Amino acid sequence: MPQPPVSGNLLLIGASRGLGLALAGEYLKRGWQVVATERGGSGSGLRRLAAAAAGRLAIETVDIVMPDQVAALRARLAGRRFDMLFVNAGVKNDDRETIADVSTEEFVRVMVTNALSPMRVIETLQDLVSPHGTIGVMSSGQGSVANNTNGGYEVYRGSKAALNTFMRSYAARHASGARTLLLMAPGWVRTDMGGPQARLSIEESIPKLADTMDAQAGKAGLQYLDYLGRQVPW
Repeated sequence: MPQPPVSGNLLLIGASRGLGLALAGEYLKRGWQVVATERGGSGSGLRRLAAAAAGRLAIETVDIVMPDQVAALRARLAGRRFDMLFVNAGVKNDDRETIADVSTEEFVRVMVTNALSPMRVIETLQDLVSPHGTIGVMSSGQGSVANNTNGGYEVYRGSKAALNTFMRSYAARHASGARTLLLMAPGWVRTDMGGPQARLSIEESIPKLADTMDAQAGKAGLQYLDYLGRQVPW
């Protein structure tokens, strides 16, 4: 079995703020070369990271809900090879909305951003990943159908459960491949999206999430794991 890289090349989609920005910083600390994306002009934190990264962080611009922009990114990166592709994308609707309340437009926005677009990114960019590399996606513990005993966050839960299902289908289509496939649940983290009441700080989640991903490198097949490396029930 190929050994995972001590350091390597990371293509990180969605890194302008929050968990994505922290993940870019974490892998720079680990000595990796990072290509990280933002949606046009939104990543001042990412630019500060780049200024301190001695040339190891390159910034690209892409809106993943726009397939033509994803294809253009693929063209710009042609000839590059990455040890890891990680897709970090997520929006939510009003937490109080149930499936009975949400408008069609809002439902579509959440589903397209959280479920359809990450998979389109993977389908478009997968050939940039080395044959024994890692393809990871930021999922959520709320995507677990088995653990949904209290309800709440219905549309967001549904979008992450859909993402998990689509990733399982992707894994089934690539069952003979050697790549590591990961759905990662970072925990409830204090970010703009997670809110101030969340249980974990970014510093408590992201380094451990990176440790977990690095520990799985070189292991073929799909796993749904939390930031501590524990399996999340589907």
